[in-house]
Amino acid sequence: MLEALLNMPSHMQARLAASLRSGLLVPPYTVAAVAAATGERFAGIDDVVARLEELDRQGIPPAGVSLILDAHQAVAAQALRVDFVWSGPEVSGLHARDTRRVYEELLGTATSSVWASTCAFFDGPKAFEVLSKRMDAVEDLHVVLLLNIERKWGDTTSADELVRRFADRFWGVEWPGNRRPSVFYDPRSLEVGRPAGVLHAKAVVKDDEAVFVTSANLTEAALDRNIETGLLVRDRALAMTVVAHFRGLIDKGLLVPLPEIGRL
Repeated sequence: MLEALLNMPSHMQARLAASLRSGLLVPPYTVAAVAAATGERFAGIDDVVARLEELDRQGIPPAGVSLILDAHQAVAAQALRVDFVWSGPEVSGLHARDTRRVYEELLGTATSSVWASTCAFFDGPKAFEVLSKRMDAVEDLHVVLLLNIERKWGDTTSADELVRRFADRFWGVEWPGNRRPSVFYDPRSLEVGRPAGVLHAKAVVKDDEAVFVTSANLTEAALDRNIETGLLVRDRALAMTVVAHFRGLIDKGLLVPLPEIGRL
């Protein structure tokens, strides 16, 4: 019954708990009131309202719901597992997980979804080998890639032509699998002159439960030789928050789909 409440991102749980505790949010609960309390109208808000109404019918006051949320956040904070991830020379006596192994572990064991963002990749068949094999092996695995399309300095080629070339090469040469992921890019990077912005994020979210944020791109140098740092966090609320942010950029048209051009 409490799943809809406990699966909310932690910052939204905290806002909801504060509103319930202060008396700003009271029965009868409505979508508008919950949106005001949390600061946004989020996916699943109808379920949250339904759960709050059900708790009210059972005689649990707003302050009681607030205590439930506070207790859940306290337990989650204690159970949070964070691993330090490193590329480059090893430091004697200090422990850190290897960047390549973390990437391959996440991409190679996903069962439901993968969201992966990188600014650069080299040797696509090698960079995407583990993920493409996992997609081919797990029929229901949903994969979203967020990639940067670069405009070289001084290149005045039209944005449409640069996207066509990138898509033609990506689908024909770089992507090694039989099944295709959904691929999105930031069109601002293709503006002539100085780009308004580029997709620079390097992150992986596996199965809405683990988040890897790193300075490393999907390149052999970044995975094995460069000095790169990152954090692997196993926390469902954080994972869902990252996915919701990426999905929001897509829904608002700030990230757009790469054309499905045939293989070369």
